[in-house]
Amino acid sequence: MRWMCGSVEELERIAAEVVQAIGQPAVVLLNGSMGAGKTTFTRAVVECLGAAEEASSPTFSIVNEYPLANGDVVYHFDLYRLESPAEVEDIGIEEYVYSGNWCFIEWPERAMDFMPEDCYRIDIEVVGGERMIQLSSPT
Repeated sequence: MRWMCGSVEELERIAAEVVQAIGQPAVVLLNGSMGAGKTTFTRAVVECLGAAEEASSPTFSIVNEYPLANGDVVYHFDLYRLESPAEVEDIGIEEYVYSGNWCFIEWPERAMDFMPEDCYRIDIEVVGGERMIQLSSPT
């Protein structure tokens, strides 16, 4: 699935469509250059899922947790600052990605050895002032 997004309203609609397309909590790998909108997209998804608080960038905390009204949790990772597989392992990433909760992971290439095979992938690219958002299902 692929969308072009030029506004916050469109992003909210796309986030809802992504959640509906995936259908259940999953690990979602977010790919895109610095400033492409990975955190902004995650913020829209977390809001769509009904989190009480607004998502923010976990750049310094590495992972943010957002409780949902139904008792589930959304985990949002920013792995940009991690430099080795040992650092990824040290944060306990496997516990998160195999928890059965939503996990949105920015800079996932730093942790591919720890990811389940059934991850979804979101690619975000800036194209002429808009964002192209593409969802790929697990193979």
